[in-house]
Amino acid sequence: MMDTQEIVEKPSETIPANASQKKQETRDEMLSRHRKEIAELQNKEIELKKAAAKGSKAEQKAKKKQVEEQISQLSTKLKEKHAEELASLGYSSSSNGNEKSNLDNLVKAIAGVSITNQPEHSKVSKSAKRRGKRAQQEAEREQRIQEEQSNLVSDRMIEDEKLKGKLEPLGLTVNEIKPDGHCLYRAVEDQLAVLSGDRFENYCKDVESTSVWGGQLELGALTHCLRRPILIYSGSFPDVEMGKEYKTNGGTDSSNGTKLAMDAVTRLVAERPLVIFSKSTCDMCHSIKTLIRGFGANPTVYELDQIPNGQQIERALQQLGCQNVPAVFIGGECVGGDRQVMSLLVKNQLGPLLKRAGAIWVWND
Repeated sequence: MMDTQEIVEKPSETIPANASQKKQETRDEMLSRHRKEIAELQNKEIELKKAAAKGSKAEQKAKKKQVEEQISQLSTKLKEKHAEELASLGYSSSSNGNEKSNLDNLVKAIAGVSITNQPEHSKVSKSAKRRGKRAQQEAEREQRIQEEQSNLVSDRMIEDEKLKGKLEPLGLTVNEIKPDGHCLYRAVEDQLAVLSGDRFENYCKDVESTSVWGGQLELGALTHCLRRPILIYSGSFPDVEMGKEYKTNGGTDSSNGTKLAMDAVTRLVAERPLVIFSKSTCDMCHSIKTLIRGFGANPTVYELDQIPNGQQIERALQQLGCQNVPAVFIGGECVGGDRQVMSLLVKNQLGPLLKRAGAIWVWND
């Protein structure tokens, strides 16, 4: 669609002087062209009103006023242009009539009605009514959308203020993550990026070789290494209990069967060079067993879902740090589960370990 400025300033079809006698624009052709230009201006008005319905209420009000002024100016210029062109066909303004009446008469002529002996206030056409109603409905719809978005922004601001109040005392700030469907993982990635392997190594060296004070982190490590609960009493702060999963009753395990199972597991892995605790229904267990046997190793396999004390052994493995099956032991030491085994495979460390456990063929990358 052509711009509104083009609608007003576009001259009527230029006819060369030597061709003016051959073809002259008739009254009907001129009025048809005028109607087309008015329709284009009306369509442009609808577009401008849609654009003005965006933003805050104050912005919408200012834009609406600007659009009305712009359309009023363009409409006046277009009427004057049409008046000049109609005058070239013999239509002339009455000397005793006012300018507004003459312009209204010209509009009626462009609409295709008689401009003589007609009332000043003509009835609006049905198509114009439909266009106006459509433009009004569209503007109202856009305004509702903007109001809903404003409410969402307000709720977001309230949430941000509450979150800020929680984080500031902790010395934390919010780092915006783009909501692209991967934002949860990108948020974790963002936090991991601030961690430094060198800092962690230096920290471990300080704990090991200096008298730096320990804290809750070191207590957590101790409770997992010792597999014993630790309770910290304080006169000013609430007591802190760590290692609840290792808690016992009266210094003995809550289940004698579990203790016996732990002793049995310790004895089994010490007597055999390669042991796999597995379940017959576990697909990953089957994959790990196939992988290890592919190296020519002959592991001793215990299917926990097929032996009588399988549940007790599984609980014992959990207390030994093997949270899931498969649990692979090489040379009496727990290598880990499927992830740890695959990691050793990628690093070309699994073959040498299995060789020491009796594998007859080692896969060299």
